Amino acid sequence: MKSAVHILFCLVLVGILSGCSSKNVVVLLPDQDGKVGSIEVVNDKGSMAIDAAGDTIEVAGPHSAPTAAPPMSDEEFNRTFNAALAVEPRQPQSFLLYFQRGSNQLTDQSASLLPEILESVSAKDSRDISVIGHSDRVGSPEDNFALSTKRAEHIRDLLVEKGVDAALIAVSSHGEGNPLIPTPDEVDEPRNRRVEVVVK
Repeated sequence: MKSAVHILFCLVLVGILSGCSSKNVVVLLPDQDGKVGSIEVVNDKGSMAIDAAGDTIEVAGPHSAPTAAPPMSDEEFNRTFNAALAVEPRQPQSFLLYFQRGSNQLTDQSASLLPEILESVSAKDSRDISVIGHSDRVGSPEDNFALSTKRAEHIRDLLVEKGVDAALIAVSSHGEGNPLIPTPDEVDEPRNRRVEVVVK
């Protein structure tokens, strides 16, 4: 049976239901941000698309077109998908911290995000944290690379002071080369004076 599944921005679970005969079943779920995409299941006999959370498609066998199926009961859903959900990879969580002009001093609003970052590290039991420094385009590229490195190292140091193992933190710097908001040279853009912290 030739088949294909087309997925747009969604979490999909695919399992096999047992009964008088086995059949494949596809269930569309929201992602970890609560967004729901769409999915289309295609084989030689036809196709079926769904785009709402909880919608289900069944394929009874190689000589059957995909069809809409009734929603699964909680008991049936857990029996079919618990093992798959248990190994689902955790999505990384990203934080943007902004800095005062020409310095590695956080803005007050960004400083208030540090507890949230620490909570994420703890909740995920993270072993992989990226801290990436950036700058705006005021000044030379060399100076901005050094400044964005200094910003990233400052955030790393703050996390380490709060108990995060330094060995788990990878620090890198993009200087002015990867702006959040593209600007001409020498433009003071506060949103480019940032460090991105990614907790995986």
